[in-house]
Amino acid sequence: MSTILLIEDEQKVADIIKKGLEEDGYAVVHETDGRKGIETLGKTSANLVILDILLPGMNGLDVCKKIRELGYNEIPILMLTALGSVENVVLGLDNGADDYLAKPFKLIELKARLRTLLRRTDLLDNAKFKNGDHYSFNDIHIDDYTKTVTRDNKTINLTSTEYRLLLMFMKNPNKVLTRTDLLDEVWGINFDIGTNVVDVYVNYIRKKLEVDGLPRVIHTVVGMGYALKDYR
Repeated sequence: MSTILLIEDEQKVADIIKKGLEEDGYAVVHETDGRKGIETLGKTSANLVILDILLPGMNGLDVCKKIRELGYNEIPILMLTALGSVENVVLGLDNGADDYLAKPFKLIELKARLRTLLRRTDLLDNAKFKNGDHYSFNDIHIDDYTKTVTRDNKTINLTSTEYRLLLMFMKNPNKVLTRTDLLDEVWGINFDIGTNVVDVYVNYIRKKLEVDGLPRVIHTVVGMGYALKDYR
């Protein structure tokens, strides 16, 4: 049974989500405050976080960013937002969210998103019990057994979504991958391409890989997509 941490200040919305998920066998822990939600995450074994963006005090974007800064990189975060513009969705993804759902939404869609996110996590966890592969490209190395990434002998901390995206590139060096290729493989659900989710996450990975002036390896192929290319 999966445990869901729900951080939502609208009681009516929270009650609907909690009731619907508990009917499907999920255990739901509800908090109405962002700071309290972060504290509760540290005390529970939550498998996924549902996080409203418009919270009193510490907003959802800051909560999401703080969760990632605290090292909870493998816990999927589903952001709920009444601010459905591209800019606000991108902000959520850029702060570490794995998926988003615009209010108002149907409970059946929320459940589908949760199943997809939890399934990805299960795949990562199950892979830890298998002999994972090692991937190398120039000074970048991935150990798919321990799910660790290094560049220039330094560990790069990635969220689960960032890891899957980089792994896709590492498995296909020098190949141009379209945004559709990446959406299908990494997210596995029908994102609105207007959100620029792929572009956001590519830039996110670039920032982490290009620290200390290290050269770019994920290049934009205009009109097509992205490619992991040799810089030497």
